[in-house]
Amino acid sequence: MHIDTITTVTAPDLAWQEQALCAQTGADFFFPEPGSSVREAKRICAMCPIRPACLDHALEHDERFGVWGGLSEKERLALRRTAAR
Repeated sequence: MHIDTITTVTAPDLAWQEQALCAQTGADFFFPEPGSSVREAKRICAMCPIRPACLDHALEHDERFGVWGGLSEKERLALRRTAAR
C-alpha cells in the first residue's frame, strides 16, 4: 500500500505591507535607477510604523534590490555581513 503525502504551501503573511507607507506612495522612490538618491525613500521609511517588519522581511528573504525597512541594498548587505561575524 502506497500512501501519498500532501504538502501544503502557505503564502507568507504579508498583511503588514498594506499598512506600509510605501504602499501609498509608489515604488519609484523605493526602487530608484542605479546611482539615484534613496534619500526620499529613507525619509518615508523613517516615518513608517511598519519599518521593522519590512526590514525583517527583506533580510529574511534576501531582497537584493530597493530600499526596505529604511536600508539600501548596500546597507542591508553590510548588516548581514556584520551579523554573520
